[in-house]
Amino acid sequence: MDREYLEELLTRVKDGELAVEEALEVLRDFPYADTGFAAVDSHRPLRTGYAEVVFCQGKTPAQVVAITEKLVKSGLPVLATRATPETYSAVLSQFPNASYNEPARTITIPGEKLIERRGAVAVVTAGTADIRVAEEAAATAEFMGCDVNRFFDVGVAGLHRILDKMKEIRHADAVVVAAGMEGALPSVVGGMVDVPVIAVPTSVGYGASFGGIAALLGMLNSCANGVVVVNIDNGYGAGYTAALIARRAETK
Repeated sequence: MDREYLEELLTRVKDGELAVEEALEVLRDFPYADTGFAAVDSHRPLRTGYAEVVFCQGKTPAQVVAITEKLVKSGLPVLATRATPETYSAVLSQFPNASYNEPARTITIPGEKLIERRGAVAVVTAGTADIRVAEEAAATAEFMGCDVNRFFDVGVAGLHRILDKMKEIRHADAVVVAAGMEGALPSVVGGMVDVPVIAVPTSVGYGASFGGIAALLGMLNSCANGVVVVNIDNGYGAGYTAALIARRAETK
């Protein structure tokens, strides 16, 4: 339930178009709906501008369906992350308009109102093995109404590849860079753009990469300005942050 929806509801009550009892029924699950195992936050769009996102990992398909039902009932769009094909199948059986991005492992369902398209995000990966995390970032930014351009497998081992894409990357209002191994690519990109770079260390690499810790430490020690870092494999967090920045930015 977003601000616009709530204002419209209250105006209809004020103008006598909607009975108080009917409005109370709409607001019954406001500001949150208690399912017994989850408190679904329908108030969140009023505070942050965007609906609560469902993190599927650790939840049963039935639990994800129940949470999704509460969000859809409130008129909110749905983004579910780290969703398995089995979870998607369960959601799809109840909501035929649900769609699944397999590489990103995300489920989306549109809300009652379309999100205004605004802002541009570039999503860049060092290698092909980083795409899964990068797609989670891209899917999140697209869900939040941003245009997303993808630039995959342009890591520093072949520096000419990223240099060849820089003209296009510079059109973005924010850049997400996913990299494993030594995590050097965000520093390279950060030194060539005038917008924030959100670095995502991935758990890709041989033994001394320590499941992404080497990339994380490398990114935290970046010598480039404007580089910030999210947690290992946190494509969602990077995409969300990039979208907030991009939607605030002036159109170039």
